[in-house]
Amino acid sequence: MEKMIIQITSGKGPAECCRVVARVQQLMMQEAKQLGIDMQVLENKQGELNGTLLSATMMATGKHLADFINAWIGTVQWIAQSPYRRYHKRKNWFVGVAAFDVKQLTQWNPKDVKLETCRSSGPGGQNVNKVETAVRGTHLPSGIQVMAMDTRSQLENKNLCLERLEAKIMLWQTESLMEQQQSQWQQHNILLRGNAVKTIKADLI
Repeated sequence: MEKMIIQITSGKGPAECCRVVARVQQLMMQEAKQLGIDMQVLENKQGELNGTLLSATMMATGKHLADFINAWIGTVQWIAQSPYRRYHKRKNWFVGVAAFDVKQLTQWNPKDVKLETCRSSGPGGQNVNKVETAVRGTHLPSGIQVMAMDTRSQLENKNLCLERLEAKIMLWQTESLMEQQQSQWQQHNILLRGNAVKTIKADLI
């Protein structure tokens, strides 16, 4: 099973570009579902306006991901009237799409994690506080921590903690790559605009 991390960025463009990020994310997730590809949202950075995203980071899991992802990688051009500025003449909005193979990232190693048990807090009465069922995981190289107290089973909470920490570390590892990609896309923005990999004409509402 292949795994790829995908980022859609507005490149610090205006609100219209941030709206395109959200719309492209919707289209990609719909297409992935039709192809039997599991798409999980890792992080959405919200824009200033409702329904807009500065960037969206997702993880795609499935077979033969290359054909699906290659159709999106690069610059996506969206042609639409601005939903925010009624008389604005500009109708072309651009976002960048990048993808990274999870195998290229630093390998996840559970040995880098320090697990500690502690008492759960929250509803459940006295029994919750008597037994140390909550699990805190610390990724030693980065200092990132995750807490799991979803169940009364220490083992289940441990597994949940490791799963969440792995996802968080994966996101942390890709942030620098994403920043490089976004910076590169912005620097070459003007050149890339004339070479969009996909052009979509639809309302941005």
